[in-house]
Amino acid sequence: MPQPAGPTDTPLPVSPGAIPPPPPGYPPYAGAAEPKKKRGLLIALIALGVIMVLCVGGGVVTFLTLRNAESGEGAKEPAVAVDEFLTAVYKDRDAGKAADHVCAASRDDKKIAAKVAEVEKYAASYQNPRFKWTTPKVDNQTGDRATVSTRITMTTADEKVADQDLRFTVVQKTGWWVCEVA
Repeated sequence: MPQPAGPTDTPLPVSPGAIPPPPPGYPPYAGAAEPKKKRGLLIALIALGVIMVLCVGGGVVTFLTLRNAESGEGAKEPAVAVDEFLTAVYKDRDAGKAADHVCAASRDDKKIAAKVAEVEKYAASYQNPRFKWTTPKVDNQTGDRATVSTRITMTTADEKVADQDLRFTVVQKTGWWVCEVA
């Protein structure tokens, strides 16, 4: 049996296809509140970015400045630098020692090792080869650059002899360093 409608329960007339209104008691949708602007965070991020750029830039400049820096002390005289280099290559046959006498701009470990390997090859293919050189002579010296020459002689146990004239370019930075061999 149908119940009688009370004063607050009166049904509203509904037309077909119409959307019923929202039930009473719900407030209308107000939308999202506008977020507060965070200027402090933005300023901190910009400052951090600037600091990072300065640090990275300083690191790059330092690397580029120091990458060709000589490590250690070079020889006291140009002729001494050449003599120490020749000793490392021809007598000690030690590429590491030889590289210690080469300027940073020309230091190529592979080329130095190849030269030492070439000397080793001669030593293996001849009977007891001995390498000697004349006292290195400074031909020309201007400020921090010098040209030094010497003659290398290889003598074998069976009396074979070979000579080679060499000219070195030596530079002074933290002492004298061999930079070029011709």
